[in-house]
Parts: sequence; C-alpha cells; structure tokens
Amino acid sequence: MKVNWNYIKMFVLLGVVVFLFAFASARNAHRSVSDPQVKFVGENNLFVTSEAVSKLLIQNYGGLKNVPKEALVLNELENTLKSNPLIKSAEVYVAVNGTLNAEIEQKTPIARVSTNASYYIDDEGMFMPLSKNYSARVPLVTGSIEKNNLTNVYKIARKVKNDDFLKKHVFEINQDNNKQLYLRLRKCDFIVKLGDVNFLDKKVNNLKAFYKKNQKDNTLGNYSKVNLEFENQVICTKI
Repeated sequence: MKVNWNYIKMFVLLGVVVFLFAFASARNAHRSVSDPQVKFVGENNLFVTSEAVSKLLIQNYGGLKNVPKEALVLNELENTLKSNPLIKSAEVYVAVNGTLNAEIEQKTPIARVSTNASYYIDDEGMFMPLSKNYSARVPLVTGSIEKNNLTNVYKIARKVKNDDFLKKHVFEINQDNNKQLYLRLRKCDFIVKLGDVNFLDKKVNNLKAFYKKNQKDNTLGNYSKVNLEFENQVICTKI
C-alpha cells in the first residue's frame, strides 16, 4: 500500500497550526493588562483629561496592571466612562499586546447657563457640567431657566451655533418668567425680542436685514429694543 505523504504533511501542518493557535490564545488570555492608553476623538479642547479617564478605569477594577485580559468586561468599562457627564461616548478594547485602549468622545457645549446654577447645554440639548480644565466660549443663557426644561433655549442656542451671523454677534440668550426669549448682540445697546421659537428662521432673517440696513446707515445706536416676535414685522423702539 502506497503511503500518501501529502496527506500526512497536511495533517501534521494542521496540527501544528492548531497547537500554536491554542498556545497563543491561552498565553494571550492570561496576559496582564497595561496602563490605559486614552485617545480623544472630535473636540480638541479637553473638558475631561486622560488622567481622569484612566482613574475611572482603574477605580472600576481596583488597579489594572495585574488583571488578566480575560477578566475584563469591556462593556462595564465603557458604561463606567459614559457615566461621566462630560463624556458622550466611549469605546474600550484591549490590543494583542495587552494594552487597554479607550477612545473617548466628549460632549460639545453650545451655550452656558449662568443663573443661580452654572452649567452647559450640549449639542443634544442636555445638561453638561462645567469643567475645571477648559471653559468653552459660547453664548450665556440667563433669566428664568429650568434644568429639566431646556427645549426653547436649546433651539435658540443651536440656531446661534449654526448661523454665521448669529454666531458672530450673539453673546447672550435670555428667557423671562413668561418663556419669552431675548438676544443681546455684541457692540449693540439694544435688546432683541424673539418672543417664542415659532418662525425662528423668518425672525432671524428679519434681524439680519434690520442689522445690515442700520449698520450701513450708522443708526444701530439709535434703538433700545428690536421686537421680532411678529413674523412679518420688525418693531423698533428708539432711545
């Protein structure tokens, strides 16, 4: 009977591959995790630091250096990071060499509430605490503000963020006790009354037209109030 050496070689090779894979997997599973490597995506200004992220991870496992890779529950680590109110999303993974990696996306503030409490409103309309590490340059929100009811001021803040004219000129958003909304513009003494958030695009276009004409005529300083609460009118109060 003729021996088929090709089949024997194939089975031996397959056995070696399986052995090496099993050996590497077992060794890799018991490899201890290194100190966390933190990478931030998106926003360049750090409201939360790498040290703070590493501290959260280490506190969750009481130290990571002696923790085997197989003992880590990555979902728990991600949820721990996302429990930080400055963090929008987090992805945690372990590299082959045992390095624990965390990719962090911070929340993005678009306005800063400055009343009896101080905090940011983020780009999803949610509460975001102030940071000791960085202060964002965003419009102030003043007046009668409820932390659990930010919808109206969020709509205005989002409009300011996404409109070049408003982003350049608006430095304050005010809401009174009747939920009426006002804007203050840089280098202008008058206050702009928006009223409610209905027909917001039309009101902003009316403001731009008013500003452009009176800037050209050098008469912006003649007014104490510009009322835009009516869709098709700009009612001005002179000083």
